[in-house]
Amino acid sequence: MYFRSRVEAGKQIATKLTYLKGSDCAIVALSDGAVVVSAQIAAVLHCVITMLMAEGINAPGEPDAVASIDQDGGYTYNSMYSSGQIEDFNMEYRQTFEQQKLDKLSGMHRLIGLRGLIRRDLLRNKVVIIVSDGLGSGYSLDAVGAYLKSTKVAKLVIVTPIASINAVDRMHILADEICCLGVTENFMGSNHYYEDNRLPPHETVIDTIQSVVDQWQLPAKLAHARR
Repeated sequence: MYFRSRVEAGKQIATKLTYLKGSDCAIVALSDGAVVVSAQIAAVLHCVITMLMAEGINAPGEPDAVASIDQDGGYTYNSMYSSGQIEDFNMEYRQTFEQQKLDKLSGMHRLIGLRGLIRRDLLRNKVVIIVSDGLGSGYSLDAVGAYLKSTKVAKLVIVTPIASINAVDRMHILADEICCLGVTENFMGSNHYYEDNRLPPHETVIDTIQSVVDQWQLPAKLAHARR
């Protein structure tokens, strides 16, 4: 399945989520491209967008990330690997993994600065909608699942325009509800499925997220000030 753009894909998903109108929702985007998709959903549901950045930790020769590290330093193993495989990877590549953790955490911090892009208080007791612009594996879902583990949410919904069979299986395990427009056996990378796959600069994406959060919080701050 192919889409003209991430905007078009987001609009298609938004039409399938209209049943959530009136619910107390919050979106967690998993990438810059996911923010573009999320903006279309947020416009319909009138909810905040946050972003959880996560980078894969890779072992030489392995097609999928062994683990992921998020912007808060949370470290999560890819559930597709067995505990025995993880143990073997850690024994052989411990120094490689530790260096990747430092490099990728530092890189994420340079991108987001000191503002951060996600807070648990924006998600607590809400219908949390995890949005991707394409899922080739489940490791990013494992990362956000681990991040939300200590946060009580009303419902967890995972949506994406396109996903691999393995990723869809993981979506079903983690989420209360899913919305996936297309499934492919041989996932080619998110950009492959969009005719126009251009993305805004990362700084613009972050500014957009922060602006939405600020606008969402302003009414609450004004109400509190009137008390």
